[in-house]
Amino acid sequence: MNDGAAYEGEFTVRHKLGLHARPAGRFVALASRFQAEIEVARSGELGECVNGRSVLSLLSLAAAFGTRLRVRGVGADAEQAVVALGQVLEQPLEGDGG
Repeated sequence: MNDGAAYEGEFTVRHKLGLHARPAGRFVALASRFQAEIEVARSGELGECVNGRSVLSLLSLAAAFGTRLRVRGVGADAEQAVVALGQVLEQPLEGDGG
């Protein structure tokens, strides 16, 4: 299914209200467009990774504004997926207040 290529990046949540339902839904919708498997975890913590294609899993991270998240992709398009998903985390939604 994938070629095993992995790519990882760290990003800061820039949504004023944190990674709430709207940006999490946007993240999941985008993650679903890629072949790579996507995992997300809080940076610098030993907590478990969550599935980047599950809104509920992302919400369980309780990522407030300024939280650093580690996004890891495994698959043929892992790098493109991680870069695109990082933009979702770091660019506030219109009407999100910043």
